[in-house]
Amino acid sequence: MYVTMKEILDDANKNYYGVISASVINLELVRGAIRAAQEENAPIIINIGQGQMTKHGDCEIISKIVRTLAGRATIPVALNLDHGKDYERITHAFRHHFSSIMIDASAYSLEENIQRTREVVKLCHSQNVTVEGEIGFIGQAADSDDEKFDLYTRVEDAVLFFKETEVDALAIAVGTAHGKYPANREPKIDFDRIKEIKQATNKPLVLHGGSDSGSDNIRQAVACGINKINVCTDTFVSCKEGLKLMLQETPYIDFMSMMMEMENIAKATIQDYIRISGSSDKASHFR
Repeated sequence: MYVTMKEILDDANKNYYGVISASVINLELVRGAIRAAQEENAPIIINIGQGQMTKHGDCEIISKIVRTLAGRATIPVALNLDHGKDYERITHAFRHHFSSIMIDASAYSLEENIQRTREVVKLCHSQNVTVEGEIGFIGQAADSDDEKFDLYTRVEDAVLFFKETEVDALAIAVGTAHGKYPANREPKIDFDRIKEIKQATNKPLVLHGGSDSGSDNIRQAVACGINKINVCTDTFVSCKEGLKLMLQETPYIDFMSMMMEMENIAKATIQDYIRISGSSDKASHFR
């Protein structure tokens, strides 16, 4: 069933669990993610970033694929535009029935971020579309942006942001970053900061850069108040490495079988994250 992200995250916030937001760019990744959630009886959020949507995963096509497959599923499925920065791209996703929009104006001052986010909230809430915002700086793991402590989200800013924008969920900077971390290094997440923001807001909180962060880190982040965990890099890397191995072992494999295997690899990766997040069997809350 196709639902808003707010429906999913409000339940996760109320019942203290996390939900995986799986990044996709094509049919195989969407099918893999929804199959993983269906087998785990878990809610799932399908994510596609503005850059991914621009380069490859056409907005209109991805929306139709997700909504069609969600209609066949018995678990709740939401579709979220990730890191929407251009108003044109945001409205494009809005027109094509995304059930959630993330407005990322975190590069601006807090005041400008609030103003830009408020405009998107006004648009989206008029049609029951969920809005996720972001404050603080999350950045790239390869650049060690996760260690820029002075750019972590401040508790008082999170409180103000929720109040002034009326967003439904907030991505916070607490020690993770996008992409793959340097070898043999996991992020040092500021769990106390997550707890403090949660206690001060009692709203759904989002962890970007879930990939490569470590299972124990994610479990503890959820226990402290995170409700949405974005996973992209690990799925893409596992698909790439899995297909490379398949070509080495069976070089004459046909293309359709390769695509089917990509779907299976994506499913397995996302299923592992669903179990870590604590959302297995939580789809029963929505029936």
